[in-house]
Amino acid sequence: MKLNEAFWDDRYKANKIGWDLGKISTPLKTYFDQLTHKELKILIPGGGNSYEAEYLHNNGFTNVFVVDVSQTALANFQKRVPSFPSNHLLHQNFFELTTTFDVLVEQTFFCAIHPDLRANYAKKAYDILTDKGKVIGLLFCVPLHTDHPPFGGNALEYKTYFESYFSVEIMENCYNSVASRKDTELFVKFVKK
Repeated sequence: MKLNEAFWDDRYKANKIGWDLGKISTPLKTYFDQLTHKELKILIPGGGNSYEAEYLHNNGFTNVFVVDVSQTALANFQKRVPSFPSNHLLHQNFFELTTTFDVLVEQTFFCAIHPDLRANYAKKAYDILTDKGKVIGLLFCVPLHTDHPPFGGNALEYKTYFESYFSVEIMENCYNSVASRKDTELFVKFVKK
């Protein structure tokens, strides 16, 4: 299975996006609601319909960026949130980014890439985050599919990817997951070393 632009674009065109909650997830909303620095440069990789970007934008955050290989996903988002700056919608591969950010928001992107790329994800996050930059968000903590996304995992595995580059400040069972993801998510906060 090639998890390339055509694969993801076809999923959005066919509306085969079972991971999409249709709204911001409660854990991320709770995290965002305590942020006070509205100029933080925030990246949402593999953002898709990106309800997180919409929520941040509607709450006055001015430097929110979404990167996705699916032009359809980005077009859907732009149509739904026309006031979002179009130059903050990046149609490219996360692994090819060269711009830096203060915060990387993880919401179903990590589980969508092939597990062989997970170490590369941690290194890329390190490379594009500013000093003391953070990866925050949700990772699945259950075994899922092995031959197609979403790919699952567990805390011990995830630490092996991130602990060389980041201090693991939080990696715990998520107490406020949406009902359909109850007991399947870890909330994480990794701070760049």
